[in-house]
Amino acid sequence: MTQRIALVTGGTGGIGSAICEALAGLGMKVVAGYSNEEKAKAWQQEQKDAGFDFEIQHVDVTSYESCQQAVTEIKEKCGGSIDVLVNNAGITRDGFFKKMGWDQWHAVLTTNLDSAFNMTRPVIEDMLEKKWGRIINISSVNGEKGQMGQANYSAAKAGIHGFTKALAQEGARNGVTVNTISPGYILTPMVAKIDEAIQQKIVAQIPVGRMGQPSEIGRAVAFLAAEEGGYITGSNLSINGGQHMH
Repeated sequence: MTQRIALVTGGTGGIGSAICEALAGLGMKVVAGYSNEEKAKAWQQEQKDAGFDFEIQHVDVTSYESCQQAVTEIKEKCGGSIDVLVNNAGITRDGFFKKMGWDQWHAVLTTNLDSAFNMTRPVIEDMLEKKWGRIINISSVNGEKGQMGQANYSAAKAGIHGFTKALAQEGARNGVTVNTISPGYILTPMVAKIDEAIQQKIVAQIPVGRMGQPSEIGRAVAFLAAEEGGYITGSNLSINGGQHMH
């Protein structure tokens, strides 16, 4: 069988790295999308030292033109079209809504929601034509329950759910599945730098009594991306330690 090609936006971050590693475990050719070239090259070398042979690709997910260009370049250097797309890139610009500026709102909606269109549109036709594809959108527990101080982030991540369910219906008969994963608090290197007292307050709200590991998100992505995942579409997998149940 031809090797599947996977693109993970925000692939060099904590969760992104775990997703890349999990997809590599399925035997896929994995491309990590990045915005900072210096950091991406350092990450690529670290991964190589750990035994992973990842490609890296610059892409500005807020720009449709940049996403189109990235897809074209990936097809050229990988020798085929993208089979698995993980829309993982995202940012936060937190603040109470009464003080939130348009720039905070616009930056988060553009990066976290518009990016799903920008990145998916250039790959969907190839998937439909091949009658095989996996699109996995990373949302958040706060897109399910809302979060004070995150009106922008919660709105964007909630929008991902509607996008997933609508697109899943369009791709279903052509073998293209579209699903969402909604992580809760995940102990990425960035989160690990938060003050210990604040971490303990967060953990106190989580029924399982700990934060999630990036590898747990990676494993879930691999489950949905696998050849055997073709009967799961339009679904959301909540991975939050029981913090929000519905």
